[in-house]
Amino acid sequence: MLIADGFKDFEVVDASCGEKAERWGKYTMVRPDPQVIWNTPKTSNVWKDPDAVYSRSNTGGGKWVVNKLPESFVINYKELKFRIKPMNFKHTGLFPEQAVNWDRCGELIKNSGREIRILNMFAYTGAASVAASKAGAQVCHVDASKGMTQWAKENAELNGISNIRFIVDDCVKFVEKEFRRGKKYDAIIMDPPSYGRGPGGEVWKLESEIYGLLQKTVSIMSDEPLFFLLNSYTTGLSAGCMGYMLGYVMKERYGKKGKVTFDEIGLPVKNSGFVLPCGSSAFFTAE
Repeated sequence: MLIADGFKDFEVVDASCGEKAERWGKYTMVRPDPQVIWNTPKTSNVWKDPDAVYSRSNTGGGKWVVNKLPESFVINYKELKFRIKPMNFKHTGLFPEQAVNWDRCGELIKNSGREIRILNMFAYTGAASVAASKAGAQVCHVDASKGMTQWAKENAELNGISNIRFIVDDCVKFVEKEFRRGKKYDAIIMDPPSYGRGPGGEVWKLESEIYGLLQKTVSIMSDEPLFFLLNSYTTGLSAGCMGYMLGYVMKERYGKKGKVTFDEIGLPVKNSGFVLPCGSSAFFTAE
């Protein structure tokens, strides 16, 4: 498992009985997490007096019960800054476990010795876009949500970045349009949801759509690719399955050039010493 342990402004303090207790900067939160199926003693003070708790409803969904948490605040990861806003579906606007991928992509960009054009698909609030831009890449950020794209622009401004190209569009349709326009990218970051809808009501279901999208997206990569990062939070889609799919489409496009690695990604749990599984990544590099 790849472990994101480089944060100073974030930590999973404890996790037990379907919930995790977290510290975000100087604030604490308790949120549900379906991966926490163990039952260990809840000894941390965060459980007793968090600044906010996400409470699930018996009829579905849920809501935040806020004690001392502001509407939004900023945390740091190394030289990067991100705005945090507790929102529906228990999210905060940042997936800290992805820091392992920000670091990997950033290192490849910096060491490439050339100008790198990156397409970040399903780009959410732009953490990967910001990290890649800070590393020196030209970034095209695509997401179907206007609200999330605006949030991504705020994150870019926080980091003094003004050269990211922000696009609100269905990612599948955007790739098809870029193919027709003859556009090429040296690297792809693809972080699709398990289920979602495009701006025109298009239904997206990961298991049935991902392979076809991989094939389409590879067709807009340049002849000198740097990397392709595929993320998934869907428990039914294993790291191995993602790696085999990505490896096959890249082999079809580039032959024996490059390699694919794949693994779970996770966050350390301070009190228990466990590592909380947070999804999987498959990573193609042209090395």
